Amino acid sequence: MHAWVNQVSRRTQLSISTAAVLSVLPSCATLDDTVDPATHPQPIVLDVPGTVHQLRMMPIKHDGRTVWISETEMTWDLYDLFVYGDEDEPMDGTDAITRPTQPYIAMDRGFGRTGYPAISMSFKAAEQFCNWMSKRTGRTFRLPTVAEWRAACVCPRDVPLDDRAWHAENANRTTHPVGTKQPNSHGLHDMLGNVAEWCVNEHGNGVVLGGSFRTPPNDLTCEHEQHASPAWNASDPQFPPSEWWLADAPFVGFRVVLETEPKKTNRNTRTQ
Repeated sequence: MHAWVNQVSRRTQLSISTAAVLSVLPSCATLDDTVDPATHPQPIVLDVPGTVHQLRMMPIKHDGRTVWISETEMTWDLYDLFVYGDEDEPMDGTDAITRPTQPYIAMDRGFGRTGYPAISMSFKAAEQFCNWMSKRTGRTFRLPTVAEWRAACVCPRDVPLDDRAWHAENANRTTHPVGTKQPNSHGLHDMLGNVAEWCVNEHGNGVVLGGSFRTPPNDLTCEHEQHASPAWNASDPQFPPSEWWLADAPFVGFRVVLETEPKKTNRNTRTQ
């Protein structure tokens, strides 16, 4: 098992395509061109201890403060380590992190594993992944709030939708490796399309934003919101249905927020 996890956890170098300049969705916010790079917070590259993985976190200003949000949706490469564990982590006892039950089917649906967005996890599972990341790194990770996510959902000016989002008319009914479409003005990839993303609303409940590879282009906006439904797990043969996996929601994924800026002296952290 560990050999397989190590294999799927190897980093994948993904190329980012350049695209022609044409049009933009009117429903998205735009980033102020007057932002001064000298005073604006810089991206952070965070090493994940005990793994070969790094998370690149992009600064987002919202409600008078800065949070850092992951450049891409979370991939199977890191999520599999959370699900299956490794030799360096306790699997029981007071230091253990509660993990999802191991899936009974291939939850990637055959779309792809290395470099592809993790999918079909419940809101609880996505939150628990953040707890795992917090424990592993000593930093505070969580899911974005709806307001934070929408503040981050800015559009690149004059870039056509096909060049920045996987949607129902260009995705061929499958997810695609993260970061293969152009980023938005905050440097974030796949905020629209590919997979919809778990966020926390004002009541503390999970909603998914941004649409997915199954969303029609006209519906692919920063306002696109879906709420969990029993239909998302209707074919789960377990009774009661799994609280960790969604058998019928291969369009659901997530990205993470780093609550506070890591200290520059931390050896596992550097700015870039």
